[in-house]
Amino acid sequence: MTVSPTLQKYLDQSVTYDLIPHAPTLSSTRTAEACHVPGEALAKAVVLRRDGGYMMAVLPASRHLHLSALKSQLGHKVDLASEDEIERRFEDCDRGAIPPLGECYGLDVIVDNSIDGEFEFDGNGKIAKHRDRFDFWLWSRQALGAPGVLLGWTPMLRNKIRTTAAGNLRKFMATPAA
Repeated sequence: MTVSPTLQKYLDQSVTYDLIPHAPTLSSTRTAEACHVPGEALAKAVVLRRDGGYMMAVLPASRHLHLSALKSQLGHKVDLASEDEIERRFEDCDRGAIPPLGECYGLDVIVDNSIDGEFEFDGNGKIAKHRDRFDFWLWSRQALGAPGVLLGWTPMLRNKIRTTAAGNLRKFMATPAA
């Protein structure tokens, strides 16, 4: 697969990246397999038609977009864009190879803000080891709006969220079970 000129220009401005060459595939899940990347680690783009324009939903390749849930959050005038509409909007991309960076094409983007976690259990069925990956800045931008954009990367905000969450957890743990 080749990189579209629009995407190449966008990435070359300030991002360090590696290209993983692969043969064309029929789905994002197959692309993840071809690149030897877990489906949770590969972002896929879903182009949506909304209010006479377009926007993009970005989610892990291993997930499905629940259009009905999205309609309830964004309004009922959200639908999947047709292949022809996508081809016209992303004219420098190969069919089916839409990059999950709608910003470089002037689209608003919504992101599935999932946490990727891994667990190891001991012989008693209890969690022995837990590791997760969570994009705090992405979450803070979505949850807090402008303050999250401005302060989401700072240790101050991270520590405030961490302290508040720990306090709430202590309160919850101290509450007797019903």
